[in-house]
Amino acid sequence: MYMNRIASLFDIEYPVIQGGMVWCSGWRLAAAVSNAGGLGLLGAGSMHPETLREHIRKCRAATDRPFGVNVPLIYPQIEEIMQIIMDEGVKIVFTSAGNPKTWTARLKDHGITVAHVVSSSRFAAKCEAAGVDAIVAEGFEAGGHNGREETTTLCLIPAVRRVTDLPLMAAGGIATGEGMLAAMALGADGVQIGTLFALAEESSAHEAFKLHCLALDEGDTKLLLKKLSPTRLAAGAFRTAVEEAEAAGADAETMSRLLGKGRAKKGIFEGDLEEGELEIGQASALLSDIRPVAEIMDDLIRGYRRAADKSYKL
Repeated sequence: MYMNRIASLFDIEYPVIQGGMVWCSGWRLAAAVSNAGGLGLLGAGSMHPETLREHIRKCRAATDRPFGVNVPLIYPQIEEIMQIIMDEGVKIVFTSAGNPKTWTARLKDHGITVAHVVSSSRFAAKCEAAGVDAIVAEGFEAGGHNGREETTTLCLIPAVRRVTDLPLMAAGGIATGEGMLAAMALGADGVQIGTLFALAEESSAHEAFKLHCLALDEGDTKLLLKKLSPTRLAAGAFRTAVEEAEAAGADAETMSRLLGKGRAKKGIFEGDLEEGELEIGQASALLSDIRPVAEIMDDLIRGYRRAADKSYKL
């Protein structure tokens, strides 16, 4: 049942990929997801090159199952990061936030399976032309950085499926087995899940950040910072400051000064709920507890199977 194209491509039990989120996706989370039958990803976007090397080695020691690395292509030390990935023998790389043509051929020359994250069907078509092995189509329900199109997952998945036959993963707003089934009914072969795993026990996010996000209701996250890079933020003092600046018509330079440096680390990793940038997805409103990955995965697959067994005949 589960040996679909995504499960086959990555040699995993279930077509569930854990998003490679900044300040959340270290080796403990990635290994736990892989050990539970999904695909764990290390989040290189918040790691110095040698830190990534350490996490790759620790993840390999903690699981004998496939895992990968997520790399934002705008990373300032991208050459060094990619060299470490190739030197360490990583077999799966997810790229995002940049042109997939830049690195796909070189990575594939080293025997690496490459997936790229997109927010529109136009960019999905470019991914296929660039030679990627799979595509993640991420709706704007997702936490953190988003596409400018503001397309929901419900609309994005069928739009992307129209332009490509490549293995496709849906992302954005998926935190239940029922949501997973819905995404696959729309044309996805699997799912990439961020928020659900960001708030897991094994996530490296600070407990204060996790508890804050678990208390959020519908509407407590908003897509802001659109003059820089659209980012979904949870309620907090920094978000209030952003909203006030945007309402006053602040330009990109002013918003950049307000953002400064290191706010995501401050909020997610250090738990500063006042000054930190609290990035999380809309699915946080569906969650209530910090749970271990094994329990999360078990519930996810059980929910999928229950939903799949229902009759939807009209």
